[in-house]
Amino acid sequence: MTDPVSQGVPADAMARLAELRPGAPGALFTSDLSVNEFLLVREAGFRPLGLVLGSSIYHVGIQVGRWSKNMELDQLSGAMYHARELAMTRMEAEADQLGADGIVGVRLRVEFRDFGSDIAEFIAIGTAVKADDTSQNWRNNKNQPFTSDLNGQDFWTLIQAGYAPLGMVMGTCVYHVAHRRLGSVLGSMGQNVEIPEFTQALYDARELAMSRMQAEGQALHAEGIVGVYLDQFHHQWGGHTMEFFAIGTAVRPLRADHVIAKPQMVLGLDR
Repeated sequence: MTDPVSQGVPADAMARLAELRPGAPGALFTSDLSVNEFLLVREAGFRPLGLVLGSSIYHVGIQVGRWSKNMELDQLSGAMYHARELAMTRMEAEADQLGADGIVGVRLRVEFRDFGSDIAEFIAIGTAVKADDTSQNWRNNKNQPFTSDLNGQDFWTLIQAGYAPLGMVMGTCVYHVAHRRLGSVLGSMGQNVEIPEFTQALYDARELAMSRMQAEGQALHAEGIVGVYLDQFHHQWGGHTMEFFAIGTAVRPLRADHVIAKPQMVLGLDR
């Protein structure tokens, strides 16, 4: 079991987790799942244990890019990734302390604070769960509780189809998009024309984020990644520097001979 103190989990959180741990006097679970999600997670064979979270207040430094060049700002990419990883690791340590098999409904947020324009809080939060079926090992190949950002409905469907989540995987890339020279701007005024340098920059940045997410999935020995979404943020950097962020849930089959049930056709009667 991971030592939560060494991961930066505070004493107040440890006291809260002790009250939530199964078998503790008056123990009750906490969850940010909706009622429907809670019922479906229970139907899938998992009991909520408690709300777990991780936080990291991080100073995101500066990196100067060439005004006229498309380029990744690798120091900023590393900072954004490391800060999220710290928050995720602390959330996982809290779940480990509860003896959880996994965390469902995970949300990752970045909020820039008033402490300074380059200081942000990275937050990971979800509901730790324990499987009713103790014969199945639900932890991933790193012996960590699985993490998933799937909602309760999708989580239930995944389990019913014979798959298990391994972990949330992510990739990030902070990229500087070159400014256009005056001649290029004037040459395209009043015309419908592609701006190839912008197209290539955004394409390259998204590809870097996606390939890093895939590498994390391969490290977990996943069969695939579901629920992938790709987002972009400007944060505090201005219009020509942005972060591309890819995230999804890596999955594996529960057994080699699993068969996915055929979907039933439903005919709606409303217009």
